[in-house]
Amino acid sequence: MGRKWLRSWSGFVSPGKGNGLRATVRIEEGELVYVTEPLAYCVSQKQSRNVCHQCFTRNETLLRCSQCKMARYCSATCQVPDEAWSDHKRECKCLQSLLPRIPTDSVRLAARLIFAMLSSCSSSSEELYTLEEHESHLTSLSEQRKQGLSQLATMLKLYLHKEVPDLPQDTPSLSSCRDALSLIAKVTCNCFTISDGELQEIGVGLYPSLSLLNHDCRPNCVMVFEGTKLLLRAVRGLSPGEELTISYIETLSLNEDRQQRLEDQYCFTCHCQRCNSPDNDKLMLSGEESSWHILKEALPTLEELKAKSNWQTLVESCHRLLSTEGKRVPEENLYKLRVTDMALDASIQLGLWTEAVEYGQKTLPVCHLYYPDPHPVHGVQLVRVGKLQHYLAHIEEALDTFKQAYRILKVTHGNDHSITTDLLMKMEECRAEMVQQSSR
Repeated sequence: MGRKWLRSWSGFVSPGKGNGLRATVRIEEGELVYVTEPLAYCVSQKQSRNVCHQCFTRNETLLRCSQCKMARYCSATCQVPDEAWSDHKRECKCLQSLLPRIPTDSVRLAARLIFAMLSSCSSSSEELYTLEEHESHLTSLSEQRKQGLSQLATMLKLYLHKEVPDLPQDTPSLSSCRDALSLIAKVTCNCFTISDGELQEIGVGLYPSLSLLNHDCRPNCVMVFEGTKLLLRAVRGLSPGEELTISYIETLSLNEDRQQRLEDQYCFTCHCQRCNSPDNDKLMLSGEESSWHILKEALPTLEELKAKSNWQTLVESCHRLLSTEGKRVPEENLYKLRVTDMALDASIQLGLWTEAVEYGQKTLPVCHLYYPDPHPVHGVQLVRVGKLQHYLAHIEEALDTFKQAYRILKVTHGNDHSITTDLLMKMEECRAEMVQQSSR
C-alpha cells in the first residue's frame, strides 16, 4: 500500500494554505487512495461503555478492566494479547491515579501518543509528515482558547505523573512532546474523529501524514473507518496535480457557523467555492423566522436529552415542536431537519418503527439536497431508512432505497467495507422475499 500511495499522491505547498497533498496520477471516483493505522488513538469517553477499546467494535456486553474500571473489551482476544496490554498498561495506572475523575479525550490521546513513542513502536504506515512538523497554532489562538489548552496541559501532567513524571527532554523522537501545552495544542488541532459504520463518533486518533490534507466544504475525498483503520477514498475523479481535500467538520451548517468553527478549532478562514457563494443559507433558513428560531433554540435541550438517552422525553419534545412550529417551515429548513433527525433516532431507540420510517423518509430529499452525491451521510441515511422499510415488510420500497444507498456507498466506502457488505446482503434478502411472495 505504501508504494501505491507514493505513486498516487505526494506532498506540496498549496497556495494560500501551506502544506497539502496532490494527485500524482489520475485517481478515479471511488478509488481507495490510502489506508493507514493511527499513531495513537482512544475511545471517546461518552462511548467508553459501548465500544471495545481495542478493536472499536460496538457491543452491549463488554469485559471491563478490573483495575482502572474504564477500559472495556469485547472478548479476551482483544483484552489479553501483548499488543492490547502494551497499549493499556501505562494508561491503566494513570487512570487509576485520577479515579473517579476521567480526563478528556484530548488528554488521554496525548498520553497514549507519549506511551506509544516511549515504547519505540513506530507507525506501520510510511509517514510523509511527522508529529514534529505539525503546527500547534499557539500564536494564532485567542487568550481564552490558550487558557483552556493550558488547563488541559496541566491535567496531562497530573495524569502522567505516575508513569511519566517528567516529559522526555533528551529523546529525539519525542522532541514534540517536551512541552505539554504545545503537545495538547497539536493533538487538538490535528486529531481525527473516528466514526463507526453509521458515522457516529466512537473515538479520536492521530494519523500524521493525513494531517496534510487541506479542508474544503465540498471535498473531493472522504475518510471512513474500519475499526481504527482509516480509509481515504476519492468521491470524484482527480487529475494529476489536483489537490486532495477533505472536510474537517460537519458541513450541514450555515456559512457563518462553518467559518467560525474552522477559525476557532483550526485557525484559518475557508475561501472554498461553497463559502464564497452561500446560496444554501437562504434555503436553510426558509420559512417563518419566528418559528425556525424556536426550533433552533430548542436544539441544545434536545441534544442534552439525546446525550442522556432520555428517548421518551426526546421523541415527545420533537413531535410537539414538529407539529407546531415545524408546520410553519419547509422540510429544507436546517433546524427542522435536525429536529426531525433526532425524532428518527429517538423513535428507533423506542422501537416506534412506523414513526421512525416516516421521520426518516422526510429527511431523505433534504439530505440529498445538502449532501450532494456521493456523500457518506446521505448513503448511511438511506441504509437506515431502508432497514426500517424492510423491517415493516415494505420490501419493494426497501430494495429501491438500498439500491440508492449502494450507488453511494460503493464509492464512499467501497465494496469491501462492512457496511457495504451488510447492505448487499440486505438487498439479496429483499430479492429473495420478493420471489417468495410472487410464487404464492
